[in-house]
Amino acid sequence: MQLELKVATLEDVSEVLALHYRYQVDSIAEEDKADGFITTAFTEQHLRDLIQIEQGLFIAKHNNKIVAYAMSASWQFWCQWPMFAYMVEHLDDSTCQGNTLTIDNSYQYGPVCVDKSVRGQGVFEQIFAFALEQMSRRYPFLVTFINQINRRSFAAHTGKVDLDVIKTFSFNHNEYYKLACKTT
Repeated sequence: MQLELKVATLEDVSEVLALHYRYQVDSIAEEDKADGFITTAFTEQHLRDLIQIEQGLFIAKHNNKIVAYAMSASWQFWCQWPMFAYMVEHLDDSTCQGNTLTIDNSYQYGPVCVDKSVRGQGVFEQIFAFALEQMSRRYPFLVTFINQINRRSFAAHTGKVDLDVIKTFSFNHNEYYKLACKTT
């Protein structure tokens, strides 16, 4: 599939939010949850900050329509949500390829969202690789988490791209995988 991969601009915010809303756990259609979902809710201001401060919103366009996004940012950005603050507090409780993870040598990747109309066509792999390449200029390690009930996301991140489970943890009555990889 021919995609245009790029760092998002402010002009992309409303279209990204519309895509996000379709797959966010609070608004996704119940029948679509089995195919993956996003737990964190975002506002227009969150995305504006992600673009302007972090340069960490990456999009894939097909036929001039945004069909996927991936978010990546510093831990400082993510700490405004309790889940990420918890992850920062416990960042050094695991390693990636023998390296202790810190707020200075790693960043939080995700969420990532691919519209169901283009799933299974390599879009996920392309947006992931593009985001990883962009962030590798700033950080040697990527860290993320996946809710253990989100089987589709887990399968994609451990089967289609090369993330390793480095720990499991509990937060707010949910069980999660903590995953990481070297960015280069």
